[in-house]
Amino acid sequence: MSVPFLDLRAQYGGLREELDAAVARVVHDQRFILGPEVEGLEEEVAAYLGVPRAVGCASGTDALLLSLRALGLEPGAEVVVPAFTFFATAGAVWNAGLKPVFADVDEDSLNLTAASMEAVLTERTRAVIVVHLYGRMADMDPILALCRERGIAVIEDAAQAFGARGAVGTRYESAGTVGDIGCLSFFPTKILGCYGDAGMVVTSDDLLAERVAKLRVHGGRQMYHHEMVGTNSRLDALQAAVLRTKLPRVDRWIEQRAAVADRYMEALAEAPVTLPPPPPSMGGRDVHNVFTVKVEERDSVRAGLEARGVASQVYYPVPLHLQACFASLGYGPGVFPVSERAAELVLSLPIYPEMPVTDVDAVVTALLDAAVPTSGAQHHR
Repeated sequence: MSVPFLDLRAQYGGLREELDAAVARVVHDQRFILGPEVEGLEEEVAAYLGVPRAVGCASGTDALLLSLRALGLEPGAEVVVPAFTFFATAGAVWNAGLKPVFADVDEDSLNLTAASMEAVLTERTRAVIVVHLYGRMADMDPILALCRERGIAVIEDAAQAFGARGAVGTRYESAGTVGDIGCLSFFPTKILGCYGDAGMVVTSDDLLAERVAKLRVHGGRQMYHHEMVGTNSRLDALQAAVLRTKLPRVDRWIEQRAAVADRYMEALAEAPVTLPPPPPSMGGRDVHNVFTVKVEERDSVRAGLEARGVASQVYYPVPLHLQACFASLGYGPGVFPVSERAAELVLSLPIYPEMPVTDVDAVVTALLDAAVPTSGAQHHR
């Protein structure tokens, strides 16, 4: 039996006629860059997330870069980012002419915390990028309080967390909507994915939204008139049409992902692995962009899964502070022990909305066979 890590064909099969019609609509209209499809998507995503403004762009990476540029930070200003996340978070800081400053993460959620952020703050810190890793919102209340006290801008990297919710004050808010600006990715593997690259910036700040809207089209709203030095980061209409077709199904897909995650959590409760934290309290929601466990001798276990026909992934094998391209920043091994240990242990198992129960059970059986019992395994219940 072969279990794929992700099967996008299953999703397409259930939406084939609507998706084909959406693409045909754009081809017939012949408006391929920005235009009414993109405007419609921006309005619909803003309404879904409960935020006033949404601005489409070419990718999730560009969403981060444009957000940093829109903040107008002085060259070389420091931006705190978690040491354990996808490279684009820190790469965008570097490419914006700013300095990434790494911070360790929480051992359970693997998200940035107010305490780990505060430990690396200096008088040159101007912003922080909070990543909602794997589809779970970071604990935003203390981070927001710390940043407001210090005058630090808050960017949310919600690339893996579209539709996630977390407690903020007395309310539950959507990932990407509680900081100064939020960044979304619509890469095909995401909760809401298109058929190529696409991203979006969301914010309650009209000035930031207008700056992003200008920056994505070479720095001006009027053709050949440039108020800023921007770039070409336009969202194309074909991707917007695909996303508009999929958006009404997102909540159902998140529920289906949760059902897969719940089955894993129950079946692996006594396994020699560390499971993800349990779901948040009522009102909150994890979206399970990936389902990640920690396991000793991870590479050996992964090879065992592969031998049994089960695909898996490692997100991420090298923490950012130890990446060769950031050597000039002066970090070395041992600086961020939680991030470094996570990179040795994390293993992501197959999960997607249409995943058959038989496949989930096959993954569990293979993992139980492949994992090496250890006395150090921890279990979240």
